[in-house]
Order: sequence, then structure tokens, then C-alpha cells
Amino acid sequence: MIPLSVLDLSVVTTGTRPAAALQNSIDLARHVDGLGYVRYWLAEHHNLASVASPAPDLMIGQIAAVTQNIRVGSGGVMLPNHAPLVVAERFKMLEALFPGRIDLGLGRAPGTDGATAHALRSRLDRREGDDFLERLSELVLWETRGFPAGHPYNNVVAMPDDTPLPPIWLLGSSDYSSELAAQVGMGFAFAHHFASYDAIAAMTNYRSHFKPSGWRETPHGILAVAAIAAETDAEAEKLASSMDLNRLRRDRGQYLPLPSIEEALAYDYTDAERASVLRNRSRLFVGSSATIMAKLQPMITASQPDELMIITAVYDHDARKKSYSLLADAFGLGKKAAA
Repeated sequence: MIPLSVLDLSVVTTGTRPAAALQNSIDLARHVDGLGYVRYWLAEHHNLASVASPAPDLMIGQIAAVTQNIRVGSGGVMLPNHAPLVVAERFKMLEALFPGRIDLGLGRAPGTDGATAHALRSRLDRREGDDFLERLSELVLWETRGFPAGHPYNNVVAMPDDTPLPPIWLLGSSDYSSELAAQVGMGFAFAHHFASYDAIAAMTNYRSHFKPSGWRETPHGILAVAAIAAETDAEAEKLASSMDLNRLRRDRGQYLPLPSIEEALAYDYTDAERASVLRNRSRLFVGSSATIMAKLQPMITASQPDELMIITAVYDHDARKKSYSLLADAFGLGKKAAA
């Protein structure tokens, strides 16, 4: 069976304030560590009422400290918001503290709106346009020390200098990041849960064009999907109603805390809104574990990911933990641990 991982947004609900959402992330990490999940990634978002954590590096340290086996990383650090040296320093520190358990996932987007992106970056530099590749190259140079002769950064060392950067993963929702990850020989994670680009094409493109490098000798593709599992299809549908309404609001630019099931079920949808919810359901797998397995299998077979990363955002924290437990059983994680 394919390995399973977790992508966590530290979701804020109308009944769970941000501080409690952060504690829930720590609790969920402990839970899935015991279930046999192999990776736990934290996202970076800013100025969103629905997401509690803008700083994955801080959460990584907290979660790695209370778990035993699971790898912990960023899904991802939004590189446009940060000086590459700062990213190198923080993740080398994490790798020094938790050797062999840290991942550095990198994203191209700012993870926020334009005004907040400006507030994050205006004191850093004033470069315009997409400078992700430039920042990625600089980050790599802090590790390889390959700056040209006479470059001022030759006299700057990213500490701790006896610790390597953890493995780098490029995150994406289009063909750009899959192609770049293949060309530079890094890991790749595709965000099916919000992508409009075809996941099968992205994963196939990455694998077919991969070039071995000092980072990886072979390709490793992660497929990130949104899934909500429950004991029955009907129960899972009730849990998913919160996500349906939340996604509808997000499409309108309303990034509100996740609504309760009661609020979602009471919402009076127009025909156009119901059609929008139905379209969004193409990115969300809902049902019993058997139903989800049946829905996921064709995509897994076609895209051949090395790993499946699951994001589950539901109103009730215990229901979220239960969803991950059901999927762990369905994918045979307990059997792997026993073996």
C-alpha cells in the first residue's frame, strides 16, 4: 500500500479559536504518529481568519518535539516572503535538533492577499515579478557554498554550519513546479486539493523528466488530496457540508472560520451555488473509507505517486482524528507497523 502523510492548515472554526487550533495540530500530530503516517507538513498562510499558523517553522519544532517517528516539515515555506538565508538558518537549526526528521517544502506563492504580501516583503526588497527561481538558487548556494569568487556572501555562513539543510521539496499546482522539481532533482508535491491543473499530467511530467542530483537520485512525488472519512457515507457527507460552505465563501473572497455542520446544513443554497459546490467536490473525496478508496484508486493508479498526503478540514477535532484513523486502517498502516 502507498505511504500516507498529513497536510495541516491548523484550521480555525467558528467554535475553535486560533490558539486552540494550534493545540489541535499538536494533538493530531501525536495521533497520526501513532497510526503510522510517515510525514506531517504545516502550511504557511497570512491574514486568513480560517488558518491559525503563519509560521510553519515554529510549528515544526513544537510537533517534532512531541512525536517520535514521523517526519515533520513545511508544506510549505512561501519563499517569496523570506530571505533565503533566514530559511537556511531556521531549517538547519531544526535539522540539528531533530536529525533525519525534517523536510523543507517550498512554495512560489505568497500565501496571502496583495496588501499582506507587501507588508511581509516591503522591508526585505522591492523586486517585482516572480523571483522564486532566484531565491531558490540562493537558498541552494547557502548549502553548497558555490557563490562566485569575490561575492560578498562568501564571508557569510548559515549556522549551524555542521548541519545540512533537510531534503527540499517543491510544491505546486501547475506544470511549472513539476518541471522545475524534475530539472533540479528535488522532491515534488502536487496540491490536487486546490489545483485546476491535471494531477496526473503533473505527476507524470515530473517523473518522466526527473534528473538525478545531489538532492535526490530518484524522483519522489507526493500527491496531496483533500479527504473526509467517516463510518458511513451519510456521516461523511454531513461533515463535508462545512467544507462545502467554506469553499463557496472562499470563492467569493470570504476567508472565514470553518462553519459548523448546523450552520452549513441550514444555509439556503441557490441553484448556482449548488452547482459551484458540485464543481468543488471534484477536489474533495468524501465517504466511508471504502468509498474514498474506490474514488481515489483510479487517480493513484494513473498518477503513480510515491506517497499520498491527506488534508482533512472538518469542524469537529475528534471527527478529524477519526477520519485519519479510518484512512490509516483502509491503507493498511497498522499492518505495516506490525510487520
